[in-house]
Amino acid sequence: MPRQLLRDNQIVIDDWQYLTELEPGVATGVAAAAAAAPVVAPTATIEGAGLIIPFDRWRTERDRWLAHPGRLGVVLLPAHKVEQLAPDLAHFALVAAEFPGPTDGRGYTQGRLLRERYQFRGELRAAGYVRRDQLFFLARCGFNSFQLAENELAGAATAFSTYTAEYQPANDEGLPHKLRHR
Repeated sequence: MPRQLLRDNQIVIDDWQYLTELEPGVATGVAAAAAAAPVVAPTATIEGAGLIIPFDRWRTERDRWLAHPGRLGVVLLPAHKVEQLAPDLAHFALVAAEFPGPTDGRGYTQGRLLRERYQFRGELRAAGYVRRDQLFFLARCGFNSFQLAENELAGAATAFSTYTAEYQPANDEGLPHKLRHR
């Protein structure tokens, strides 16, 4: 079954594939993105899907990925510095921030930096440990795409109306227009 996610407040079929899902014998998730995977050709792709590569693979195989004919995305782990990706942002239609657990909030900072300092206008995805109660705050940091557990997806769109007041200024680009900070 194709993966679904919440993008721009709509449940949609994900039209992106992770390189780590396509390479045989490579683990998925945070560990896979952190591991130095062997250079192999992807095995099976979804027609027209964009390809999301680990940031470490972008850094070590940049020329290979510049020659890729389709849409490219990149996934940042919490320890990655957005400043290192900034010069290459024009090559990506998607940037994903990996959230490894409930106590690691570095992805929020990555999102704000991408939107505010580096003016990234593509899809900004929250992946990994992402739960419904985080969506409002992630959207305020500029995220517009959210990979949630399948059992949380159906009720996730209501998360944007859970809170009616903000306590701090933010980049509200990821929120529906009626909820943006004024």
